[in-house]
Order: sequence, then C-alpha cells, then structure tokens
Amino acid sequence: MTHPPKAPPHTPKPTQPPLPAQAAARTGTPAGPPAGPPQQAPTPERSTAWAEGVDRLRAAATTEPGRLRAIGALLAALVLAFGAITTWQTTSRADAADRVLNRSQPLSNDAAAIYRSLADANTAASSGFLAGGQEPAKVRERYRRDIDRASEKLATAAANAGSDSSSAASVSELNKLLPQYTALIERARANNRQGLPLGGAYLRYANDTMQTQMLPAAEKLYKAENKRLNDDYADAKPYPWLAIAFGVAALAALGWAQRRNYRRTNRVFNTGLLAATTAAAVALLWLLGGHTFARSGLNESYEDGVKSLNVLNDARISSLKARSNENLTLVSRGAETVAVGSATKDKFDVAYQRQMARLAGDRNGKDGGGLLDEAARLADDESGERPVETAAKNVTEWKDRHKSARASDDAGDYEGALDAVIGAESGEVASTGASFDNVDAALDVALAHEQREFRSAAQDGKSAMAGLPVGAAVLAVLGAAAAVLGIGRRLSEYR
Repeated sequence: MTHPPKAPPHTPKPTQPPLPAQAAARTGTPAGPPAGPPQQAPTPERSTAWAEGVDRLRAAATTEPGRLRAIGALLAALVLAFGAITTWQTTSRADAADRVLNRSQPLSNDAAAIYRSLADANTAASSGFLAGGQEPAKVRERYRRDIDRASEKLATAAANAGSDSSSAASVSELNKLLPQYTALIERARANNRQGLPLGGAYLRYANDTMQTQMLPAAEKLYKAENKRLNDDYADAKPYPWLAIAFGVAALAALGWAQRRNYRRTNRVFNTGLLAATTAAAVALLWLLGGHTFARSGLNESYEDGVKSLNVLNDARISSLKARSNENLTLVSRGAETVAVGSATKDKFDVAYQRQMARLAGDRNGKDGGGLLDEAARLADDESGERPVETAAKNVTEWKDRHKSARASDDAGDYEGALDAVIGAESGEVASTGASFDNVDAALDVALAHEQREFRSAAQDGKSAMAGLPVGAAVLAVLGAAAAVLGIGRRLSEYR
C-alpha cells in the first residue's frame, strides 16, 4: 500500500514591517496600520515674566554683585527721597514766612488802620461840631483824611479778601455803611451851621451807626486778618519732621554701607559713599540750622512785633473812642442817660470812663494795669518803652483835665466845659483835646517802632530759609549719584 508523500511543514513567510505612508506612496505598497498611538513629548510649563524676574532677583541676591546692586539702589532712593521731601516741606514753610512778611501782616495792619481811621473820623466830626457853625479847617481836614484813608484801605482789603471769606462780608458791609455815615455827618454839619438843634440829633445818629455797626464790622475784619496771620505763622514755624526723619535714615544707611564695605574689603574709605554721606549730612545740617534760625526770627517777630502791635492798636482805638464819647457828652448835654447802679448818668460819659479804664487801668495798681501797661511790658527796648510812657503820662493829664471839664459842666458852666474839652481861642485853658493829641501822637510813634521791629525779625526768619529748597534738591542729586558711583566702584572688581 502506497501512501502519498507528506507535504513539508509550512513555514510562514517573514513579514516586513509596514512602510510609512511616505515610503508606501513612493513604492506603491499600501501603508500598514500604525503601530500604536503617537507618543507626544511633555510640554514644559511656562512661567510668567514676573516670576522669572523674581527668580533672577533671588538668584542675583545670593551673589555679592547682586547684593551690591540692591544696596546701591536703596541708598540712591533714600537720598533722593530725603532731598524731595526737604524741598517740598521747606518750600511750603518759606512760602508761609513770605506771606507773614508781605501779605497777612500788612493786611492785618491795614484792617487796624481802617478801624483807627473810622474811629478818628468820628472823633474829628464831633470835635468840629463842638467848635460851632464854622468848624476849624484843621479839624475838617483831619476828618476828610481819615475817610479817604479808610476808603483806600477798604479797597485794598477787598482786593485781597476771598469771595467766600468773612473778610469779604465785613468789607462789603463797611463799603455800604461808609456813604451812609458821611451823609449823616454832612446833614449834622448843615443843621449846625444854621444853629438848628437837629444837627445834634444827626450827629448822635451818625455816632450810633459808627459805634454799633461800622466799628464792629471793622473789628470783625481785623480779627479775620489776624486769624489769617496766625494761620500763616502756624504753617511757617513747625519743624519739618518728615524730612528730618528721612535725612537721619539716609545717613544711617550710608554709614551701614560703608561699615559693610570696610568689613569685607578692609578698605577704610569708599570715595563715592563718603561723598554721598557728606552731601546728605550738609543737607540735614542746613535743614536743621536754617529752620531753627527761621523759627527764631519768626518767633521774635511775633513776640516782639505782632503782640505789641495788637496791644498798641487796641490802646489807640480805646483812646479814640474815649475822645469821641467825651465830645458827645457835651453834644448830647444829658439827652441820653443810662442807669449805673442806683444812679442815672450820661450815656457818653459812662462810655468815656469805660474806655479810659481799659486804656490806663488803675494806675495805683488796685485793679491791675490797662493796655498801656501791657504795651510797656511787651516793649523790648527803650525806643519802644519811651513813647508808651509818654502816652501814659498824657492819659493821666487827660483824666485830670476831664474831671475839671465835667465839674464845670455839672456846675452849669457849659462854655467853660467846652473850652476845657476843645480848647479856648486864647489858648489859656489846657484842654483835654491837647492831651488826646499827645496820646495819639505817642502811640503813633510806638506803632511805627514796633512795625519796624516786626519787619526786621520777620525778614531775618524768611532769609534763613533762602536757597534751602533748591540747595537740598541739588545736594540730594549729587549724593545719590555719588552713592551709585561708589557702589559701581566695588562692582567693577567682580568683572
């Protein structure tokens, strides 16, 4: 039996790996299936620019060059900040000192002049009325000069007062009342020339307008301008503590940087850092010295000038009011009275006594001194004391002559009282008017002296800060540049 031959075992043909798509396209062989999903490389996470900058700074801070750069930037920033703050604070204080000298004090002085001119005009009007139908030309000229001066000073005050300030309201009220007052005075004069009693009524009405409306408005203006002056002093005198603090901090940082440099290099001096320290020290000493001298001058101008001026202005105003009331005592001839305790007294004589007590006080010391005693205490030299003492002596004389005039009037001797108040044509009778003129002239001399004292001291205070704002800025720039150059010198050793 025969068997068919056995077939050889089947050996599978080796298979070729599938060709890539591009190779298959070239050979015409179909591309095989992909072996598996493609493996993508992981994308590194990108950091922000800020994070990269922080990383670089952190890395740089671990090296000595990086530390030196940071120290140089800090030193330059501190010195520049010190210069900027010093310039800002000294500029504001210098401006305030300039306002004290050239704006607020002159305006305060003008406000006092308005008050004095109005009060003096009222006094001159009553004096002219007492002289009879044809008032003396000298008295009329004084009245006209006072009204002109008040109008001129009101125009100046109106130009410098803010539109919403109390000063503007006072100036507006005075500008409205002044024409009304002068019209009343002219009516009083016209009736007095004709010998009509109505003239006295018009004069009392004009005086009432002055005393109850115009002088209070002028006093309000004076107080407002004094407040502005005090505000300017408050802005000019405080120490610039913020600038001083930055100056001390800058010097401390520069000292620390030089000590660090010495410990690391054993070099005693770094020229740039030493120059920066010198510039900062000069600026700080200039700031302290300049402001101390400025503050001293401003304090002196206030203590020896403004205070004395305020007291002397009050004293002069009191003397003017007293003189006006003394005249009106004779004009009214008892037409207006007030109750004083259980007695009835002439209204204007009571007002006269009140103003004289305020002016001179009790010269025996029972009730303390008046304005003249205070002015004498504030006077800091003989030139200031002498006119005040002269005024005080004439006030005593004035009071004695007034007693004599009142005794004549009470005895029914009106003509004798009139001569004792305004002076007789013969000049034989020593009048209260002559005493008042002497008091007013002495106070005018004292005021002129104290005004010069104020201006001298205030000018010294203002001059002490001259150049400081600009000088501090220049020194700060030079100091910052020197600090950077000093640090740059150390950095060059690492290149």
